[in-house]
Amino acid sequence: MKTVALSLFALAGFIFLFSCKNDVKTPEETQIVATDSIPAETVPDAMYVTAVSGLTLREYPNLQSEKLAVMPLGTKVKIVKAEGKTTMNVGGIDGAMDEVEFNNQKGFAFNGFLSKFLPPGEDASAKLYAEELRKDFPKVSYSEATGGTASKPTKTETLILPTNKWHEAFFTAQQLFGIPRQFAFPNPKGANSETQQNNDKKKGDFISKLQISRNENVLQKIVYTYKTTGFGYTVTITEEAEGMKLEKVEVAD
Repeated sequence: MKTVALSLFALAGFIFLFSCKNDVKTPEETQIVATDSIPAETVPDAMYVTAVSGLTLREYPNLQSEKLAVMPLGTKVKIVKAEGKTTMNVGGIDGAMDEVEFNNQKGFAFNGFLSKFLPPGEDASAKLYAEELRKDFPKVSYSEATGGTASKPTKTETLILPTNKWHEAFFTAQQLFGIPRQFAFPNPKGANSETQQNNDKKKGDFISKLQISRNENVLQKIVYTYKTTGFGYTVTITEEAEGMKLEKVEVAD
């Protein structure tokens, strides 16, 4: 009888230890990777493709695996399983390969080119776009103002996106505020001051350039400047406390 009691006690101790062991997470499971995503932000069930030339769906979670399809800009894809941590950097964008579903086909895609924000449509109005976004993201804000002089009037549109992802803000500004697609997202690493020229300017365009400000390989400001006869505008992207600020200032003269 004593032997049976000892055996049961030993068994109970083993079960307790095994249960505790299962509750202990490995360093990989508990690791927190510093990224540019908002802490405690949950991954949506679906996201949108922001890559101008489309995003590749791959068979396995690496950039060398077989291409299954190309998902066009603006495509809504279902998130099957998010990686949850940074595993790679593509074009200066931190991210990982998430498992997604597109046209009833499952595969993997780099989540740095996926956004929770519905992309603006062709020739979309910033005001109407903000109103549409606000249905799902109440912290989106938009304002507009006019100024300048009678001979040189200005119009300013300001959009605040509740994110701190520079690339997400850049892709939105590119589609909404007329930053040419020839400009790729600026790599955060580089000189503190850099200017990129648009080599595909149209006839009559005086200025079409992108200016990037950095501080110790951290983006501080992105400014696109366009100028033609009698008209010009600048698009400025900065990080604010409320999120990423996208501002377009039009000038007529």
